[in-house]
Amino acid sequence: MTTLAEAGREFWRGVLTAGGVTTVPRWTLDPVTHIAEHEATLPEDLVDGLSRLADDLAVPLRSVLLAAHAKVLAALSGEHEVTIGYVAVRGGRPLPCRLTTEPDSWRTLVLHTHRAESELLLHKDFPVDGLRHALGLPGPSTEAVFDPTGDRGELAENAVLRVEIPRRGDRRTLRLRYRTDALDADCAARIVGYHLTALTLIATDPDAVHGRQSLLSAEERRFQLEGLAGPRRELPDHRFHELFEQRVRVHPDAVATVRGDQRWTYRELNARANRLGRALLARGLDREGVVAVVTERNLDWAAAVLAVFKAGGVYLPIEPHFPADRIATMLSRAGCRLVLTEPGSTKMLDRALDALPAVRALSVDAAYAEGHPDSDLGVGVAPDQLAYIYFTSGSTGEPKGAMCEHAGMLNHLYAKIDDLGIGEGQVVAQTAPQCFDISLWQLASALLADGRTLLVEQDAILDVPRFVDTIARGGVGVFQVVPSYLDAVVSYLERHPRELPYLRCVSVTGEALKKELVQRWFAAQPGIRLVNAYGLTETSDDTNHEVMDRVPDTERIPLGRPVNNVHVSVVDEHLSPVPLGAPGAIVFSGICVGRGYVNDPERTRQAFMADPHHAGRRLYRGGDYGRWVPGGKLEFLGRRDTQVKIRGFRIEIGEVESAMLRAPGVRDSAVVAVEGAGQGGRLVAFYSGQGPLEDGVLTDRLGRSLPVYMVPSEFHWQESLPVTANGKVDRKALTALAAQLDAVVTDVGSGGTEPGTVQEDRDAPRTPTERRLAALWAQVLDIPEYTIRRPDHFFDRGGTSLAAVRLAIALDRAVDIADITRHPVLADLARMVDGRFEPPQPVPRVAGPPASS
Repeated sequence: MTTLAEAGREFWRGVLTAGGVTTVPRWTLDPVTHIAEHEATLPEDLVDGLSRLADDLAVPLRSVLLAAHAKVLAALSGEHEVTIGYVAVRGGRPLPCRLTTEPDSWRTLVLHTHRAESELLLHKDFPVDGLRHALGLPGPSTEAVFDPTGDRGELAENAVLRVEIPRRGDRRTLRLRYRTDALDADCAARIVGYHLTALTLIATDPDAVHGRQSLLSAEERRFQLEGLAGPRRELPDHRFHELFEQRVRVHPDAVATVRGDQRWTYRELNARANRLGRALLARGLDREGVVAVVTERNLDWAAAVLAVFKAGGVYLPIEPHFPADRIATMLSRAGCRLVLTEPGSTKMLDRALDALPAVRALSVDAAYAEGHPDSDLGVGVAPDQLAYIYFTSGSTGEPKGAMCEHAGMLNHLYAKIDDLGIGEGQVVAQTAPQCFDISLWQLASALLADGRTLLVEQDAILDVPRFVDTIARGGVGVFQVVPSYLDAVVSYLERHPRELPYLRCVSVTGEALKKELVQRWFAAQPGIRLVNAYGLTETSDDTNHEVMDRVPDTERIPLGRPVNNVHVSVVDEHLSPVPLGAPGAIVFSGICVGRGYVNDPERTRQAFMADPHHAGRRLYRGGDYGRWVPGGKLEFLGRRDTQVKIRGFRIEIGEVESAMLRAPGVRDSAVVAVEGAGQGGRLVAFYSGQGPLEDGVLTDRLGRSLPVYMVPSEFHWQESLPVTANGKVDRKALTALAAQLDAVVTDVGSGGTEPGTVQEDRDAPRTPTERRLAALWAQVLDIPEYTIRRPDHFFDRGGTSLAAVRLAIALDRAVDIADITRHPVLADLARMVDGRFEPPQPVPRVAGPPASS
């Protein structure tokens, strides 16, 4: 027969080994260490109603109060399962209490909470701390404490708040004691309000589905939906191309676009676009007819984009070097019937068109030669008319074409003009390839502001020193790149300091901006603003700007405030705003939201919907996850799929990565979760820097600021982290690499041969240059170094043009892409390098893809 002690041991073993901690979101701009209180008296009629419900359910009133507290913590943490510290006896230490808010109705939530509470109270006298020590588990880290006894107890060491329900005569009071370095007075008042709202909802209708009921006050709800929106800006009642035509009439002979030695005035660019537009109309282009532009990034490309808009068509960018199958898929999915192209850009296009006989191709040279008038077309285009389609990769592997309208495009252009300071005479660098949405504002914004667009040639982008020279010589005032490319630029400027006299603002986008890079940027160029831009293709590009003229005080770089006329919200699964500071899904509403995905109703239905808070508006829900921070700024927490649970603890990968970045010697970091053989999930960390750190350094460093369960079990140094084609850290590659490394360790432990211990291997890299190249191949190709041999072919081992770019940058220009293409075999490339230069020495990291990768 099981004794009470044995039952207690089993109960607490289950609670402790399940792990998990509920985090209370921080909300204060003045983190001064102090303990403060906020009290509210529970109305007598509310207490009577709650007491009647408790009697009906045959549970004590404290169980009803505890259920409301669990609901509040679930809202604050964004989790249905919460762990609190429960004070079972007056003056006692809080015991870990795991609760769930999954039950649908308030009634079932109260009953479920009562069962969990009763089981805890049954075993409240068991020596929990002794069992925790025996199991080798870390001490309690409860951030929220619930004390139904009403005793004014001290806040536990790691607690952020403590809710007490003291009785004063016939009245009950809800008292919140909290740390002022974590919460400010307004936040404390809101949390007390959430409790009162939850209790009122329980008493009013215990059978209501609580998941669809908001705890927010009308004031907070209004503030989130309206007060946190971007500033109101009146837009002109004209389309982009019409406003450009106005600028042409004002200064026809000013230079509009430049590429290399070519430069076109506003008059010439407009005239060429008009001739191309008439050629499209002559071929039957109708309203919202899709026109693919398949050219290199040159001046004819600029004219072609304008021509499509002027003719009332829909611009579909396609890079000439895309595989024929992908080109065909994009043309077919978009319902495209016309293609503007150029000589030298048709090899893959021609293959694609073989399977699409209804699609006609028109060369820009042939269109010019037709002699159409070069006056403005005057085709009417409405603000809600479709402007463009950009294809993005889909999680299913099928590309999806995001459709956006003219009003959203124009709003974004003015957001860039306003926040980046683009004005008359300003030069904006156009660096992104046509298939990326940022290419459009880079091309068009200066043309609205009496400025000039400099199309930076691809060869210059692939060569960081040449890129910097181009920016300086071209008088560029504004450019935008991905953070990994800015890293390369900063690395170059750190070794070769120089003035950039015309540059006023640099924007970064496309991936999370690390504080370390911001620090390095302002150390290298203290007078040049940095703008962290955030947005999605589906929302007409960027929706948030964080404009910085110095390094922020926050640990994370925020996404900033919404741009003009844009509404951004952080919501739960029912699209209801979550409490300020709580994590949730980032959604967008208003003029920025596109129509959906072209000819893809199912995926459109999943992501685009009517805004339940603003009649007549569309809402877009992507997969990004974030929270509001004090000051009305948005903070990015990652994708939902970058959140993991290890032993029941929810872990934000970004938090671990941020902690690693604060460690000396760490340049960049990435953490992945992998399954361990029979051990559940574990965290594996990768980092780059000058070189590998000594064993234990990062474990000790992270252990100072993170709970034990958040410290990765392994740390692997890489000269640079792998990236995807659009410049983001390739987490799939790192997860695969972590699995490979685990397999190698397992194989060695099982009697296998450890890599590098083979005594005789004729094909192993021999010379210093071969070994150096093998190490770099391993990093850019994401394969184990020990598998690389002298006869290996770079492209056969998985190399791409992007990987070749990264290899060239890592070798500090010892080779270029052409060299790698001509000498793809490792031994041959090493001989070429040795014949041209001294063997390359280790250099500071200059990895990261160019903005046009």
